[in-house]
Amino acid sequence: MVEARSRWKSRLRLGTELLALIAFIAVGGTVILSHPLPPGSASEETLTEARYYTKLDNKQVQCRLCPRQCLIGDGRRGTCGIRENRNGKLYTLSYGKACALNIGPIEKLPLYHVQPGSLRLNLATAGCNLSCRNCQNWQLSQRTPEEVKSLDLSPEEVVNNALADRVSFISFTYTEPTIFYEYMFDISKLAKSAGYKTLLNTNGFINPEPLKALLQYIDAVNIDLKGFTPEFYEENCSGELEPVLGSLKLVKEEGVHLEIVNLVIPSLNDDMEKVKEMCLWIKENLGTDVPLHFSRFFPAYRLTKLSPTPVETLEEARRIALEMGLKYVYIGNVSGHPANNTFCPRCGEKLVGRIGLAVTENNLQQGRCPFCGYQIPGIWE
Repeated sequence: MVEARSRWKSRLRLGTELLALIAFIAVGGTVILSHPLPPGSASEETLTEARYYTKLDNKQVQCRLCPRQCLIGDGRRGTCGIRENRNGKLYTLSYGKACALNIGPIEKLPLYHVQPGSLRLNLATAGCNLSCRNCQNWQLSQRTPEEVKSLDLSPEEVVNNALADRVSFISFTYTEPTIFYEYMFDISKLAKSAGYKTLLNTNGFINPEPLKALLQYIDAVNIDLKGFTPEFYEENCSGELEPVLGSLKLVKEEGVHLEIVNLVIPSLNDDMEKVKEMCLWIKENLGTDVPLHFSRFFPAYRLTKLSPTPVETLEEARRIALEMGLKYVYIGNVSGHPANNTFCPRCGEKLVGRIGLAVTENNLQQGRCPFCGYQIPGIWE
């Protein structure tokens, strides 16, 4: 493990000719390997064949990883720009190509009911199957592998680095992990065999079969429920709502820890009647124990002319969610707000205190409230 860690750090110190021109840029805590790579000429022997696709006549294929079900001709790519048909076989172009790699607190994901204060190794590759106008990581998510600098890192190296750096989790985040499904799957399977936990931060726009297979090796999932109308998904994300709702239900059915984030964007998805409908849907389909995070929007990407979400709007959304019976409702991106904390739904005592991404206190005892004994759902050890 020490040797693996040394090799990794030497790469980050630009110790190879390939990475000699890399400039590291920090954007919102994400390490980005910048400068475009020249168009790749990788042979089929050096690429990884994609999973979940069907071969058709005339060397066409149909990708079945996400609800887009892209029909891809020979020499073409799917909508995501990551999966390419070469001579009637579908290949993933992002396998082993980490374009973002860093260590950060679990609270940033956010996952508030998973080992508060723990650290995770974060990994991403280029690409996404949605095109959200508010994307904070658009420099990576709206790019192809040729357009961002990447670090060659095998699944074994990823797990060895996590072990060497003594973090608690490996996290797939920043871009859309669905797009690097094969890479994520192999890392997660290897991590599970090594006794390691993995985390998935996803838009939930994935077909049930690949998601169910992946969940065997994932310990906790955070799904961005971006809005609660088909129109919002179509106009703001170029996607669909129903498949995301299906993913939420599947994660819950499979018994994997689930938390939900709803980024509240002024004038686009801040209708409180729709917030109420969303909370009712969560209650009826997922239960009242699933943590829900209302997150504050800040201008980004193609929505730079909008103002940040008023804190009062987030507080109203939280009030509605609590009135609907949801037990764990948080406000995110508002450092120091009391709703950053975790409270016992029975006695009201503070269980986990947070300021920003820092955990200031953790009073839980084996996942229970020390004041009244109430069991709090989550992964605490």
